Amino acid sequence: MNDITGYTLSDKSLVDKVLRGETGAFATIIKNTEALTAQIVFKMISNAEDRKDLAQDIYLKVFNKLSGFRFESKLSTWIAQIGYNTCLSYLEKKKLVLPGRFPQSETDVLERLSNKSNALNNETENIISKKELSFILSTEIENLPPVYKTLIALYHNQDMSYDEISEIVQLPVGTVKSYLFRARKMLKENLLAKYKKEEL
Repeated sequence: MNDITGYTLSDKSLVDKVLRGETGAFATIIKNTEALTAQIVFKMISNAEDRKDLAQDIYLKVFNKLSGFRFESKLSTWIAQIGYNTCLSYLEKKKLVLPGRFPQSETDVLERLSNKSNALNNETENIISKKELSFILSTEIENLPPVYKTLIALYHNQDMSYDEISEIVQLPVGTVKSYLFRARKMLKENLLAKYKKEEL
C-alpha cells in the first residue's frame, strides 16, 4: 500500500526494525533491493572483483545512512541512488568517466549521430530483425558507456519511470530522456556498423 510520497508501509516497518537493532530486517531490505542494485553495479562496473566490493560498500552506506532516510521516495529508489553514486565515484576515481559530462570522444559520436537521417532507424531495425535479436542487443548494450547501460537497464529491465530514474541518477527528467535517446541511437549505429555488410 502506497501513500502520496511513494514509499510503502513495509518500507517504514523495515526501517524502524533495523533502527531498533533487528538485523534480520536489514537482510530483508537487501533481498528486496539486490536485483535493482545488481543491475546498476553490473552495468556500470566491468571488473568482477570490484563489483563485489562495491556491492558491499553500497549496503554498508545504506546501513549507516538509514537513520537519515526521510521517506521522501521509495526505499528502493533511495538505495539505487546510493548505488549509482557509489559506482559513479568509482568510475571517476579510475578516470573512466568525467564528472558532470561524458568523455569528449563520446560527445563527438553523439553529435555525429544526431545529424544522421531517420532512415538509419528503419534500416537498422530491418537488419537486426534477421538476427538473434535478444543476444545481439544484450551484447551490444554491454559495449555502451556505463551511464547509458545503466539508464537502459533501469528503464527497460526494471520498468522504472523517467521520474524514478531522474531521482536515482540526479539528473533532470529531460536529460534522462535525452540520454536514453542518445543511447538507443548509439546502439543502432553500432548494430548497423557491425551487421550491415554481413550475409543475413
